[in-house]
Amino acid sequence: MSLPMRTGAGARDDARRDAGHDAPQTVSRGGGHEVPPEPMPVPLVWTFEGRFDVCLADLEDALRRALVLVGDVSRLVVRVELSLPALRQRVRAGDAVQPAWARFVARIGADYGLPEPPDVRHRRTAGPLATLVVAYRR
Repeated sequence: MSLPMRTGAGARDDARRDAGHDAPQTVSRGGGHEVPPEPMPVPLVWTFEGRFDVCLADLEDALRRALVLVGDVSRLVVRVELSLPALRQRVRAGDAVQPAWARFVARIGADYGLPEPPDVRHRRTAGPLATLVVAYRR
């Protein structure tokens, strides 16, 4: 499943559609009664600004809290979006990308029991330095 590349209300609508929210399906429950399936929850979205290493630590903390909140990691899709213009500004301000990024990716990929590694998207538009999207999949 692919998550939207934009953030905000439009991204939330796209993520709901991608997660099957707009697909009107029904489930038969004995006796011929058609019952619509339970709707999927809205994706959880956080944005982060500031020093790169602090953003990564905050992003990891938010992911950990989301996993505790949701409970069932087997049905989750995780995306991390990085704004290249914002990252360029942080590097110009003296932030180092490595080794913080390599450590972050290693921890996220190994320590959280996700069914697949987080999708990382690099946005070419200005915006928050990092965005975390946690969505359900059917």
